Amino acid sequence: MLLCIDCGNTNTVFALWDGDDFVCTFRTSTEWQRTADQYFVWYTTLLNHHKIDAHVDEVIISSTVPRVVFNLRVMADRYFGTRPYVVTKAGCLLPVDPRVDEGTQVGPDRLVNTAGAFDRHGGDLIVVDFGTATTFDVVAEDGAYVGGVIAPGVNLSLEALHQAAAALPHVDITKPQAVIGTNTVACMQSGVFWGYIGLINGLCERIKGEYDRPMKVVGTGGLAPLFSSGYALFDCIEDDLTMHGLTVIHRFNKDQNN
Repeated sequence: MLLCIDCGNTNTVFALWDGDDFVCTFRTSTEWQRTADQYFVWYTTLLNHHKIDAHVDEVIISSTVPRVVFNLRVMADRYFGTRPYVVTKAGCLLPVDPRVDEGTQVGPDRLVNTAGAFDRHGGDLIVVDFGTATTFDVVAEDGAYVGGVIAPGVNLSLEALHQAAAALPHVDITKPQAVIGTNTVACMQSGVFWGYIGLINGLCERIKGEYDRPMKVVGTGGLAPLFSSGYALFDCIEDDLTMHGLTVIHRFNKDQNN
């Protein structure tokens, strides 16, 4: 089986792919101090809890936190006897190279989302990913990543508001009952929810205007369904887009090496 690992700034996700479907998906907080042994114990404990019998013989990693990659590599080598593919590192090819300014390093998460979205929907896409940052990835007709937008993430914005303004409490993001809040929490929730609706809608319209051709908007990330409930922002929502992108990149590399 293929073990797909997506390490973001906030969470790290392990997902087992049997060639047709994801058998299981596990999530933990991202901590660069976590050792290869700790990763393996956490992973196998959850496998045993769910009574999943899995033999991992291949691993692919996407990480926006460079310091965790070493221990994930060690885990793959020590416990699975395999050298993992690491997106954006030597030995891991992309189906289509990004077309950006020379010297620009594109985040592996954005390249993986691009590969996954293109595989499912073709080109001329905007992929909106709700993570620690809210990113907008533009996917060209041939599947190349050609640029995008990075905005502060929803939870990051809420946390900054709480920390910078002493009188404002920490609140959870939810769809408010009305735009005009009648208490502090409702006002904050309205500002964040409808503010991000406006941000997403406005940026997508501006991207489409610059791109100058019809584009499909794909939403992904945990908060995508919440924001789509308030406005028709997305043409579709993909819950497992990043993991699917990892399987696409892995398959491409295996084909190239055969």
